[in-house]
Amino acid sequence: MAHPGFFDFDNRLESLSKLGDPLETLDQSIPWEKFRSLLSKGLRKAKKNNAGRKPYDSVLMFKVLILQSLYNLSDDQTEYQIRDRLSFMRFLNLRFEDPIPDAKTLWLFRDTLANKGVIEKLFNKFNKYLDREGFIAKQGQIIDASIVPVPTQRNTREENSDIKQGQTPKQWTQKPPKLRQKDVDARWVKMQGHNHYGYKNHVGADRKHKLIRTYQVTDASVHDSQPFEQLLDPNNTGKKVWADSAYRSKTIDQTLKQKGLENQIKYKGYRYAPLSQAKLRVNKKRSKLRAPVEHIFAFQQNALGGKFIRTIGILRAKTKIGLMNLAYNMKRYLYLQKLNELKTTG
Repeated sequence: MAHPGFFDFDNRLESLSKLGDPLETLDQSIPWEKFRSLLSKGLRKAKKNNAGRKPYDSVLMFKVLILQSLYNLSDDQTEYQIRDRLSFMRFLNLRFEDPIPDAKTLWLFRDTLANKGVIEKLFNKFNKYLDREGFIAKQGQIIDASIVPVPTQRNTREENSDIKQGQTPKQWTQKPPKLRQKDVDARWVKMQGHNHYGYKNHVGADRKHKLIRTYQVTDASVHDSQPFEQLLDPNNTGKKVWADSAYRSKTIDQTLKQKGLENQIKYKGYRYAPLSQAKLRVNKKRSKLRAPVEHIFAFQQNALGGKFIRTIGILRAKTKIGLMNLAYNMKRYLYLQKLNELKTTG
């Protein structure tokens, strides 16, 4: 067996580059330092304490969160993969001798950002960067929602009844360890004959670039149409708004008129009032135009390791889903950059 050489580490990284390491491209294309000020404010403590080991660099930890979202890894899996994979180490600018943040450190870092409401600010920060890079919201907007499942809770009917009423079951309060493992915010919903448990990721995307411009996170039982107004992007240069028939209502129609937006929501048929052939043709056309939003959820499901999250409570769910949406926008940005380069060279 050959002895390891002085340049073996760099040679291995060079071979990864030749094979097209996607993390190397992501690292070089995203302006990570632009997030530092927001991260520093979110992590700032009321009183500084010089005791103990110095904290990990905030941008490094943020990149770990993005890495975790790209591959949908648990905290323990993230720590292991950083130690095991050279591509992960290079993405984080770490070498073999450098200390690796453990699972507990990662959990505390993410929880701190969640409690300070930093994730949504980071998402908006990157969207402003996208605008400056020329990828402004154009051609109208598409609204839709997707279920984000979480681990199923095995509760009794009485316990579920208490949760729905906003109360914590008494037997849980007597067992703090059990209570910490119970999600009292997630809800069940039935869609297309199947029961789902978790949360909903409501997004507003621009039709031109298929980038997520706005998002809201609710429990799964909230109707798709409820966060509709909060999802509307006033910065989109287009006036048309597309959505599925679940969003069709007089209230939403009035909202769009008040904002000077054009209603392109699919028509809804009823049991004793089926749609006319003309409206069916309109729906078919609108379905094709709103289809890009489904590509976003498909990408999150297939390319980002699935939408299933391992969190408890809506605050942490908002954090995970917000990071998922941000990771999608970063990957989409790389694709749009490459597309522009091909157009320029072609």
